[in-house]
Amino acid sequence: MVKTKANSKAKKGLQQVARKLIANSNPKSFVSEQYRTVRTNISFSLPDQELGSLLVTSAAPGEGKSTTSANLAVVFAQTGKRVLLIDADMRKPTTHYTFHVANTVGLSNLLTRQAQMEEVIRPTAIENLSLITCGPIPPNPAELLASKTMDMALRDFRQQFDLVIFDAPPVLSVTDAQILASKSEGTVLVVNSGSTEKDNAVKAKEAVESANGRILGTVLNNFKLEKDHYYYQYYGTAE
Repeated sequence: MVKTKANSKAKKGLQQVARKLIANSNPKSFVSEQYRTVRTNISFSLPDQELGSLLVTSAAPGEGKSTTSANLAVVFAQTGKRVLLIDADMRKPTTHYTFHVANTVGLSNLLTRQAQMEEVIRPTAIENLSLITCGPIPPNPAELLASKTMDMALRDFRQQFDLVIFDAPPVLSVTDAQILASKSEGTVLVVNSGSTEKDNAVKAKEAVESANGRILGTVLNNFKLEKDHYYYQYYGTAE
């Protein structure tokens, strides 16, 4: 009985990871298509320049910004771009769970000069996609992100990769996202349908802009389509 429960728990965990990275596990699904649409819209938002760095954040916790950043990293990598996904949420990191890797060394080690770049950048099972996990949670995340070491690291990342994507903490919770917004070429704000309050969404937008961040658009997460919607009629729910 214990073995059955353990196997069931492990299977459930793998299923959860697969759902988080649906753009890789089920590329023909409706949700994956929407991530590709977001990718296209992001690319069109900067017609005169090649986007080199992107910040993904939300107003509050639990709105789907980590799932969004991971899947965006996947769909950009699928175009042949060399993509680096960085877990810059050094308060509640999740990418090591999503990609099933250890979090013993990562961004915090790099920014405190306890590790070199080649020690923290790791390949993933997805072609063209590399990952930097958070690493040990530091006592001063905002100070590390605002440091000159971070600026130098970002310059080095840009030399090695076509696109750097930051998974940042919620913008209304701490200042970390504002700091990163000022260093990134564009910001995507994730809004959870039915739970994100309009006032908080507006405040999040204003917070990013007050840090001289550039909002490229908003992703509406967990929006439920009716079964008679034309997307279902023409595209269905491809498995």
